[in-house]
Amino acid sequence: MDPQLAAAFERLPEYLAWHVLLSVSALALGLAISLPLAVAAARRPRLRWPALASASLIQTIPSLALLALFYPLLLALAALSESLFGRGFSALGFLPSLLALTLYSVLPILRNGVAGITGVDPAIVEAADGVGMTPRQKLLQVELPLAAPVIMAGVRTAAVWTIGAATLATPVGQTSLGNYIFAGLQTENWVSVLFGCAASAVLALTADQLIGLVETGVRRRRRAFVVAGAVGLVAGAAVAMAPLVTRLEGGRSYVVGAKNFSEQYILAELMAVRLERAGAAVRRKEDLGSAVAYRALAAGEIDVYVDYSGTLWTAVLGRSDNPGRKAVLDQLTAELARRDGVRVLGSLGFENAYAFAMRPDRARALGVASLDDLARVAPRLTLGTDVEFLSRPEWKAVEAAYGLRFRNSRSFQPTFMYRALGSGDADVISAFSSDGRIAADRLVVLSDPRGAIPPYDAVILVSPKAAGDRRLVETLTPLVGSISVEAMRAANLLVDRDTAKMTPAQAAGTLERR
Repeated sequence: MDPQLAAAFERLPEYLAWHVLLSVSALALGLAISLPLAVAAARRPRLRWPALASASLIQTIPSLALLALFYPLLLALAALSESLFGRGFSALGFLPSLLALTLYSVLPILRNGVAGITGVDPAIVEAADGVGMTPRQKLLQVELPLAAPVIMAGVRTAAVWTIGAATLATPVGQTSLGNYIFAGLQTENWVSVLFGCAASAVLALTADQLIGLVETGVRRRRRAFVVAGAVGLVAGAAVAMAPLVTRLEGGRSYVVGAKNFSEQYILAELMAVRLERAGAAVRRKEDLGSAVAYRALAAGEIDVYVDYSGTLWTAVLGRSDNPGRKAVLDQLTAELARRDGVRVLGSLGFENAYAFAMRPDRARALGVASLDDLARVAPRLTLGTDVEFLSRPEWKAVEAAYGLRFRNSRSFQPTFMYRALGSGDADVISAFSSDGRIAADRLVVLSDPRGAIPPYDAVILVSPKAAGDRRLVETLTPLVGSISVEAMRAANLLVDRDTAKMTPAQAAGTLERR
């Protein structure tokens, strides 16, 4: 079997289990909220419009934005809970995803519920009143049974929406089938992307058909159909979530985090494999945004991950000066420990700094070798960046130091950013100095004579909860100073280019053998 496909199947039980748990929980909460609200809205016309309008408004918010908004809110509530009661709760991943997806599931159930109840033949309602039924009896014995097929159609729609949107929970730390898609896009692993899309589609279609069987049974008054559909849903969910029960019984495991690009996947695999060889159970939390990753570590949601000194210096400590590579690392180590209890285990031995890069022919034609030269011609050029660079302090520092003003700027996922440079859709990009594609494409890296870009040593960070964990520290300490920038570039290229196309785990193995 193809190694990429084999790796996808290996992770399917974990990804599917979390995806099903998240979807089922969100749909159940959505039903608990929507059905009573639908009954109340059907009974009170004054409530109907505000309820439907509010649910519709939620649908206009991009699902990824809604997921991201819940994370800092819940993190603040978790900190408040810990300060008041001495115990917090987990804000990473599941809870923000659950709340966001619950809100997304409300509209179709609510709208169909209102339509179904208000659409019951008035003559039937009048007959129920005539035989002396109470409002409760009329609702449970007449209106809801007649409206059930319409309500079930709304549940089917909500189920498909929820299962599809759950793939977007990955960036806030929730494992799902979206892990295949996000990681595949970053590493140009189209097998992984297609596998994730196919798995999500099959899951949604299966749920839709089983709920449809229940709907058919309700509409045709066929009890067997209702039972078959319900049993299929319960049994399927139980089988899918079984790996989570096994994991809970296995006790505590280390959680290794990673951001959303190839180098992070490789380094996370490198640490995870070493911990597994030491006899530890390990879970991986990948595709985290920069802010989410550090907050999760400081809160103890993940135990260890690799970050970069320049990112921590500017985005976490809010510093804009550049006292030099060693001073940044020393001050960072002391300040993170003092402020957040985070332990900097040490530098892996290489930097992955932001570096402005151009195609050699374009750089020669424009006479550009430094950022000072770039500032002169920038008004005629298009800048290509990763999706977060233009909002980062590093860009603001470079922009201020050199007065850079581009004709246009476009944001890409890192994989497509390099392709945009090659195709001419971008003239200059915010590359990464340890990326093997710089050497492979013979790109020109522009010098930074004013020192606006801080140093970016790759450092292992350990959470306050795990800072004193002897096994973790002793297992990962040998990695400090062991990886050169040349070795990291080679490993990155093995994942990023079709000619080699290794998985991050395989590329991590090449670092172990050096």
